[in-house]
Amino acid sequence: MKRSNVLLCCALVGLLPTACSSGGAPDPGDRSTQVDLDHLTIAVSGHAELIPEAARLLDAQGQRLPALDGLTVTLEEPWGMGVNDEHAVLGEALLGEDHAFSVPGVLVRDIHLSLAARLEHPGLVRSSTVIFDTSLTRTRPSTDISGARAWALPEAFEQALTRSIGEAAIRGHSDQRAGTLRDAGFVLGRVVDASGAPLAGAVVVPDREELASRIYYPSPDFQGAPQDGTSATGLFVYVHPGTAPESFLLSVKGNEEYGPRNVAVTPGTALVLTLSPGNDAR
Repeated sequence: MKRSNVLLCCALVGLLPTACSSGGAPDPGDRSTQVDLDHLTIAVSGHAELIPEAARLLDAQGQRLPALDGLTVTLEEPWGMGVNDEHAVLGEALLGEDHAFSVPGVLVRDIHLSLAARLEHPGLVRSSTVIFDTSLTRTRPSTDISGARAWALPEAFEQALTRSIGEAAIRGHSDQRAGTLRDAGFVLGRVVDASGAPLAGAVVVPDREELASRIYYPSPDFQGAPQDGTSATGLFVYVHPGTAPESFLLSVKGNEEYGPRNVAVTPGTALVLTLSPGNDAR
């Protein structure tokens, strides 16, 4: 909890004078001296999609893909949600036929560690996709965010991930409290290169050494999940112990282009994030 409080303070005051534009890129005009982040509101827009690996798996199994039309997208602060912060929900919108969403009036001061877009519906695992991360920019957003992506996780895909890691491993990490990723809580990450293509052979490391044993790398056929690095899919999974919310930082071993990323994970939910070079959280 002490580390989380420090991170929260850092996010609130902003360690660098750099503001952020759409999607987390630096604002070339550096308007930080003109923007009051404690009273600023921004608009956030983007699209919701099934995570590509899930869509391919369900298609290969002959299963119908879940429909996303009309679902609610909720913008939230993941760490705040985990600790029951009454200000953690920052806005919501309905998905249209094109799966697009737009949320005005997002209060920037309530974005402490990160901003995420949550999807939950029967047939889907409750999941929050990180779309802005203060650890990448070392400040909160100062302009509207566009082009955000909210990834939907079908239950069948979570079940495939659970099988790839194994119930015994999940129970071991959760001291027998949970036998599935959904019950334990988990992080589903994708490591991509500068073009957005999955990166094989990447090793993801937490800033707390004792957490490293909880990271797995599902094989492309989801028949196993070794712990030596990403496969051709670039996917990795972090297994939460199923207890209190926890926060930490993740980075890619030996590659400084991938800045440390905030992670906040709680039981019963999935946090989805993409690790890419630079300071864009998407």
